Amino acid sequence: MSSVKNVSGTAFVVAEFRADENRQPTPLYEDPVVALFLDKDSREAADRMAASFPPVKAMVKIRTKYLDDVLDSQLRDGFRQVVVLGAGLDARAWRMPELAHATVFEVDHPASQRDKRRRLDDLEPTAGQVVGVAVDLEHDALAPALEACGFDPTLETTWVWEGVVPYLTSDAVAETVRALAEVSARGSILVVNYQSRSVSATMVRRVLRVVMRLSRQHDPLAGEPWRSTWSSATMRAMLAYNGFETATDDDLLALASDLGLPPLANASLRNGRVAVAVRR
Repeated sequence: MSSVKNVSGTAFVVAEFRADENRQPTPLYEDPVVALFLDKDSREAADRMAASFPPVKAMVKIRTKYLDDVLDSQLRDGFRQVVVLGAGLDARAWRMPELAHATVFEVDHPASQRDKRRRLDDLEPTAGQVVGVAVDLEHDALAPALEACGFDPTLETTWVWEGVVPYLTSDAVAETVRALAEVSARGSILVVNYQSRSVSATMVRRVLRVVMRLSRQHDPLAGEPWRSTWSSATMRAMLAYNGFETATDDDLLALASDLGLPPLANASLRNGRVAVAVRR
């Protein structure tokens, strides 16, 4: 697993869970690219996390499939500009042929971007164009960085924000949404995955970190605490304040049912949510 400063350890664990879907008899999605990011350390970290908090693997797979479907729908509707916020090891621009006529802007910390491109080597993207935008969402202004990289604010855009919001402060989340609104043409879509308050999930993360520290194992969550959680009402209000009207906002348990997955009884899936909002 990467030891590069500022490269998210959580991103490698998420990549392992995505890769696991490739080994299923009838996978929800296919991600042949994700294997390029994985190694012995990432597998061991993912195994430890899954053993301590079994629902986490399902959470990643459900949200990945759902966001794939939303993105595919927008592309079919003619959207040709996509921005992945906090892209991490997201491989959509290298695995989704539906992006062939789209420009994908990947926003992330510069260290993460360098490490990702190194692992991808010379692999050709399936997207028409992939543009890296070096931004730290906690500290840097998003809109100027996007426009400096060729982002066109007059085009309808699909914003994909997956697995990032919990790791930002509430102020950083609100400021990012404000920046999106500033450069989003009417009709643009924001798909945002966030976490509602969960005492049990928070405790599990803390216990996992203590166990790994005591056993002197590498901690993939080191330096990556949850910094904000949102109720659906608060998220809807914040989006509305910035000109985004929420079309849907569902928890992962409901999305799993909609996807036709076997019944999943774990209540923890209710704490992960995905909202789809339209810029008005």
